[in-house]
Amino acid sequence: MPRNRSKEGNALEMLKRDHDSVETQLGEFEKLDREQVESVRELALRACAELRIHTALEEEIFYPALRDVIDDEDILNEAAVEHETARMLIEQLENMPDDDPNFHATFTVLGEYVRHHVREEENEMFPAARKAGLDLEALGQRLRARKEQLVGEALGAHA
Repeated sequence: MPRNRSKEGNALEMLKRDHDSVETQLGEFEKLDREQVESVRELALRACAELRIHTALEEEIFYPALRDVIDDEDILNEAAVEHETARMLIEQLENMPDDDPNFHATFTVLGEYVRHHVREEENEMFPAARKAGLDLEALGQRLRARKEQLVGEALGAHA
């Protein structure tokens, strides 16, 4: 491993940590009692906020870098469609009233989409990025800088 490796890791490690964080939240959601409406909603919307930031990072930085070095338009196009579907479900969740009987089902479907998407990224895209010789350290630095910016914007919007 290079000596100048950052403590935060490379791009793939950073994206994997995001995946793991959302997976943890999906697992917590599944354990909650549906009657705990406030807790269910809070957890789901926190996961949605993380997903919004994560998808922005992938769409703005990771996918374009990958598109430049791999010859697999299909996987990148499919990922874009999956992101769009996730965005639509997130928007529905954010606009549903607390007592909407479809809230739980909508978040469950979002979770299924996300888990499918993560498997494809980690099993297909990540190996392709490694094989293509992307500078994953530099890409990780760009992702971290943009993530800080997006988190700051999200926090400012809720202040």
